[in-house]
Amino acid sequence: MATLERIASPVRIQQTKADPGGWLSWLTTVDHKKIGIMYLISAFFFFVLGGIEALLIRVQLGAPNNTFLSPDTYNQIFTMHATTMVFLAIMPMLVGFGNYFVPLMIGARDMAYPRLNALSIWLFIFGGLMLYVSFITGGAPGAGWFAYAPLSGKAYSPTTGMDYWVLGLGITGVASIAGALNFIVTTLNLRAPGMTFNRLPLFVWTNLVTSFLIIFAFPSLTVAQVMLFFDRQFGTNFFNPSGGGDPLLWQHLFWFFGHPEVYIMILPAMGIISEILPTFSRKPIFGYAFIAYSSIAIGFLGFTVWAHHMFATGMGPLINGFFSAGSFLIGVPTGVKIFNWIATLYLGNIRMKTPLYFAVGFVAMFIIGGISGITLGSPVLDSQQTDTYYVVAHIHYVLFGGSIFALFAAFYYWFPKMTGRMYNERLGKMQFWLMLISFNITFFPMHILGIEGMPRRYYTYEPGMGWEIWNLIETIGAFALALSVLIFIWNMLTSIRNGALAPLDPWDAATLEWATTSSPPPAHNFDKIPTIYSRRPLWDTKYPDLEMAHEPGTRPMKRGEMLEQARARETAAVEESSIHMPSPTIAPMIVSFGVMVAGFGALYRFISPDVPVPFVALVGLAIIAAGIVRWVKDAHADLLH
Repeated sequence: MATLERIASPVRIQQTKADPGGWLSWLTTVDHKKIGIMYLISAFFFFVLGGIEALLIRVQLGAPNNTFLSPDTYNQIFTMHATTMVFLAIMPMLVGFGNYFVPLMIGARDMAYPRLNALSIWLFIFGGLMLYVSFITGGAPGAGWFAYAPLSGKAYSPTTGMDYWVLGLGITGVASIAGALNFIVTTLNLRAPGMTFNRLPLFVWTNLVTSFLIIFAFPSLTVAQVMLFFDRQFGTNFFNPSGGGDPLLWQHLFWFFGHPEVYIMILPAMGIISEILPTFSRKPIFGYAFIAYSSIAIGFLGFTVWAHHMFATGMGPLINGFFSAGSFLIGVPTGVKIFNWIATLYLGNIRMKTPLYFAVGFVAMFIIGGISGITLGSPVLDSQQTDTYYVVAHIHYVLFGGSIFALFAAFYYWFPKMTGRMYNERLGKMQFWLMLISFNITFFPMHILGIEGMPRRYYTYEPGMGWEIWNLIETIGAFALALSVLIFIWNMLTSIRNGALAPLDPWDAATLEWATTSSPPPAHNFDKIPTIYSRRPLWDTKYPDLEMAHEPGTRPMKRGEMLEQARARETAAVEESSIHMPSPTIAPMIVSFGVMVAGFGALYRFISPDVPVPFVALVGLAIIAAGIVRWVKDAHADLLH
């Protein structure tokens, strides 16, 4: 019987330089799995920072006329909370799982451009650190994560906080674009033999669509940030109406990025759910093609609805009607996914494990967020709800109830493969129930507050308005939510150290990441690149007597029969005795550090008024040049080898 081979014989790995080991191996790694872990750890660190900022906000709003935070400090915390969660936590954690598992799922040994992959993670880390330096250099940004002009201009944001926002996010934006290009090339060119697009795992599908969204959406934000930086630093008037500029131009540029950004954060989460539900229901995903192609539809339609964030700006009924129709239309491919997930669970042989709990929680919470999103797509209703806590409730049900629940599902689902250990199931389920209950206690009352007229972005409110009890309940819920995250951290740390050894395939899954010879997988992933014959390669080998999906009009075949026929058509495979892997290098870290230093040089252009030399910028450029020289040298050595 034909199977996906797990070759026991050792293979020889060719590298010009060996892994240095210890902490140096993390500074120099180009292994997509280590880079994925670095994304996850650094993004989770920022997630914790963003959570602390959220708790500070909730303490401030827990009682009327509270003076726990000053108005300016509240604006800084408010801005950094949203900026951190969107740019430094949710999206990079999803990128981390993509980095780790997309090459494994498509049968590749690494990403297409390993050094570019390393550059992406270091740009992300240094960009995030640069953003947080603003707290100690005159104050963090305070104009909101959307940085609306004229609030983000020099007149209303005189400190350097908004400049750090532009430069820090500009650096992380370069990281995102570089990473997206890498995902696209990897998925298009490094798929294993037989891994056609109609056989790609759905997590890979959603990462591919997301990468195209990043390529087309992020340049709009980058252009807007450059224009804002020039307005602030050089006196231009792109967004200043007194100088002929237009503040609404910022909103159009920002939301042309900002609404696809929502799908950049939710599509990979949908891919995670589409992998977990079939595994724990013991059924193939219902409507594979619908889920895959609806992701493409969501990606396309995501660029047609940006102005539904601007209904209150007076664009006119015709424009409002167009973007309202687009907002309703995009709910169709999203609804297709939800019905397909429910159909996958229907009559399945359900195994109630922690990843499934979080996956089902994702579906339920995302439905609530989607329903509130439909109401915001109506210009009439939006005119009443915009800039109220109803919008805050909606975005948290989509991104926390959606993306964060999916991320925790992914942590538990892939933890055995990434660490070789099993987590504590009882603690995992305890975290889920506490998180689900506290999440709804925290965010569902915001719908009520929004309908009652409580505005967002206000740092306090007067007593007697009927908002006190709901804000107190939300604050209590927020601290319970923080406790659920602490349970997760404890579970992960103790399980890495003392958890039971994990089998190679503890969930009886269907995709290739579970076919590796060890957990964690070896540096080269596969001793031999597998050949793929269906959408469920591992189930093909483990259950050859089951019928496989077949072309319309042809007879159903048993998997074993199909595999043997396919093998008979193959030429004899040549065993690989040695595998060339890229060598570790410090060059991407050096280049990224130089970019950060040059960013500081763009902000602090001269050492002093008496020394009109852009010393810091020149130092940054010199570091970048040294890193590029090292990069070329290491790449040349690899080619010669």
